[in-house]
Amino acid sequence: MTEWDPKADLHRYLKIARESLLWKLDGLSEYDIRRPLTPTGTNLLGLVKHLASVEFGYFGDTFGRPSGEPLPWFEKDAEPNADMWATADESREDIIGLYHRAWAHSDATIDALAVDAIGHVPWWPDDRRQVTLHRILIHMTAETNRHAGHADIVRELIDGAAGLRKDNDNMAPGDQAWWEQYRSRLERAAREAGQS
Repeated sequence: MTEWDPKADLHRYLKIARESLLWKLDGLSEYDIRRPLTPTGTNLLGLVKHLASVEFGYFGDTFGRPSGEPLPWFEKDAEPNADMWATADESREDIIGLYHRAWAHSDATIDALAVDAIGHVPWWPDDRRQVTLHRILIHMTAETNRHAGHADIVRELIDGAAGLRKDNDNMAPGDQAWWEQYRSRLERAAREAGQS
């Protein structure tokens, strides 16, 4: 058994979540990666843009390591939710490149600091503003996985593709007919429960 390293464990889970999110864009058109598929506008490329932006903040500004990366959608005069969608002028490559730069900046912070290093999250309430790298690693891993879950659902709505990662779909075995029968069974159970 190897020695337990909480920082390395958390960092590994963050990296897996990042890759899982980007995988959801593979093989889709520009339209499909931008399509708002929920009443609140959730879309795949917007999730990537949002996570890139918040990584710069949590692993940069929080620890006095600003990236210098311009994020105009976070300026005071920006429209609400400007970080949650990509304009027609922001290409897939632009947003993915931004996310990769956020990873590099975040990873450099994680590598440079001890897990108990102290930072300050300026946009959090005063009583919770002081944090450790450990807490921010947990926060960003949870944030990334939360949005990767949104991406799972959005991608399935686009073309039926589902699963955790390219190399591990983490899904029950079954062909399309099996999944259709399974879904029908769930629909019947829901209707029966709704009638009681």
